[in-house]
Amino acid sequence: MTLIAILDDRVTNRNIFSRLAASLEAGVEVRAFGDPREALAVLALHEPDLVITDFKMPHMDGADFTRHFRALPGAADIPVIVITVYEDRGFRLRALEAGATDFLQSPVDHQEFLTRARNLLKLSKHQRLIRSRALSLEHELAESEQSRAALLRDSRERLAQVIDTVPALVSATDDHGVYIFVNAHLAQFAGVDAAQVIGQDAHSTFGADYAARSQALDRLVFESGAALPAYEEEILDHSGAPHVFLTTKAPLHDAAHKVVSVLTSALDITERKQAESQLRHIAHHDPLTRLPNRLLLQQRLQRELARNRRGGRMFALHFIDLDRFKDINDVLGHQLGDQLLLAVAGRLSNTVREGDTVARLGGDEFAILQVETQETEEAAALARHAIASIAQPFGIDGQTLGVSASIGITLYPTDGTGLDELLRNADLAMYRAKAEGGGAYRFYQADMNRSARETLRLDADLRQGIAQQEFVLHFQPQVSMRTGAIVGVEALLRWQRPGIGLVKPMDFLPLAEENGLIVPINAWVLLEACRQAVAWRRAGLPPLRCAVNLSPVQFRRQDVLALVTEALAETGLDADILELELTETILMEDTEASTRTLRALRALGVSLAIDDFGTGYSSLSYVKNFPVNRLKIDQSFIRTLKSDPSDTAIVRAIIGLGHSLRLALVAEGVETMEQFTQLAAEGCDDAQGYLFGPPLTATDFEALMRQGHALPFVA
Repeated sequence: MTLIAILDDRVTNRNIFSRLAASLEAGVEVRAFGDPREALAVLALHEPDLVITDFKMPHMDGADFTRHFRALPGAADIPVIVITVYEDRGFRLRALEAGATDFLQSPVDHQEFLTRARNLLKLSKHQRLIRSRALSLEHELAESEQSRAALLRDSRERLAQVIDTVPALVSATDDHGVYIFVNAHLAQFAGVDAAQVIGQDAHSTFGADYAARSQALDRLVFESGAALPAYEEEILDHSGAPHVFLTTKAPLHDAAHKVVSVLTSALDITERKQAESQLRHIAHHDPLTRLPNRLLLQQRLQRELARNRRGGRMFALHFIDLDRFKDINDVLGHQLGDQLLLAVAGRLSNTVREGDTVARLGGDEFAILQVETQETEEAAALARHAIASIAQPFGIDGQTLGVSASIGITLYPTDGTGLDELLRNADLAMYRAKAEGGGAYRFYQADMNRSARETLRLDADLRQGIAQQEFVLHFQPQVSMRTGAIVGVEALLRWQRPGIGLVKPMDFLPLAEENGLIVPINAWVLLEACRQAVAWRRAGLPPLRCAVNLSPVQFRRQDVLALVTEALAETGLDADILELELTETILMEDTEASTRTLRALRALGVSLAIDDFGTGYSSLSYVKNFPVNRLKIDQSFIRTLKSDPSDTAIVRAIIGLGHSLRLALVAEGVETMEQFTQLAAEGCDDAQGYLFGPPLTATDFEALMRQGHALPFVA
């Protein structure tokens, strides 16, 4: 079983590296240690196949540990990977002198970890196989003193045959760089005859460049008497095709333990490198545009942070979002939308310098990492260039398309010094640009406090919610005070906000009123409520008055009469089922126009109610002159009905006023039987509140109705 040892004093790192190591191949046993002393004690008894150690640890660092480990029996050739956060070459030289095989820079790229560990593991196994077979032959030789000479000749031949079967380039060279042995695999790869190569140098097989490099490394082995750490190199085969090899060089000694030649073993890892390169590319690039994706952008941003942390040089991060891109997708289709994204990616790539990074974050969001920015104006100039480039019409599939972009910019180090902070600030600045109309750029500003961030995100999420149809309706019953029967229902809006859950209107409608999104939201509510009322009738439920709230913004920006007429026509709902709840603000603004609209709605057969009556102007003139059917008593008066005589008097006055004008009364916010009984005694017609049930989904409300139309009490 393959044994891999992990040494790191941090638990998180041990867990991560252990999981990665366990995935290298089937049947791997991973032993993880937090203390170098404990690791040495265990590894002295259990020889590992690969060791991975952190550099900075208590008691001894990675170089000291490697030196102690190499002193263990059989540990001289076991590969050791040292992980270090230090960029100073001095740390690497210490580890190399101690016998380290390879290095990884922290934070560690997981794909690079797997690639290097897997290659070293495979090379280690091949070297062990060769040593094992050679030792076996030596044992056979020692067992028979009488036929020693014959066995020696036979063993050499068999050893050569064994080495010929190893799927690696194996050769031995003397101190002049001349081949004294090459295996069949090397001869076949180089397209030469093995016997003819003996006595020549590597120039004859792989060319001058390779020969010079190989001979220089051989000299290091002769001078040091020690094996070299495994390294990757590219070698051309006899047809000129490049291959990637993982190569090691080790000394061969004579009986006097003098180095007489160098054994070179090179394992072909071309296919694996290509596969891993392809996997890395897929993991780090967007499949549509081939641009770096969010992961690769974050890695390059992290590298830029590490590079500039000492020098304090400025760089800029741009977040780019296409304005109204979804409209193009919805109208013209996703295929054309993808072509547009490809064209945008091309234009953005043409706006940057070499060394900058253009990335696609997903959907219609892009980013630019602008390195070595000397001043703020450079970032602004790039943003203007990108906006102007995208604003030029696109000719796609015989159609001319126009799109604009919003860009948010954050600067290092003035706006932040951490990865998450910079990403968040650029995103925030982009939403500010989009909220202000789009087609522009905005720099991150320190005064964008939490409230501003939440507002910008809420605005964007609301727009997304409308586009993705994330809104739902709940329904609260309205009950007759006289019979206890459900006589009506109010449609109440809820937002199924991704990542948060069900959100009530008070948390988002004020912003929707401010930015105008209330118009499409309320239009959807009206149409959906009408559809649901029709669905209940078709399901056999009795006809119920269905109340829907209207916003003052709708009255200012929409033809409400046309909106209601279309909703009734599209759904087939009888007009007398629909009730529109109006605020006093609607009635006070442009009284003449409001009157005409309301009279036209009444002529359709729609009933009208004044919501939250008593909290606004409560003007007798509009109650008298507007064609309303019902007054809804605000719940603030109901809440303290029992304890506050003033509220009791107000409720009594509102009920008396309504009845004198032949208007029905509905009490909102009824939560107790005491409130219900007192309101009934005062002559209120209907009630609504948690006493009768919370707002329910359409399915649950239908189930409530089927349980028995009347509630379990009668006033």
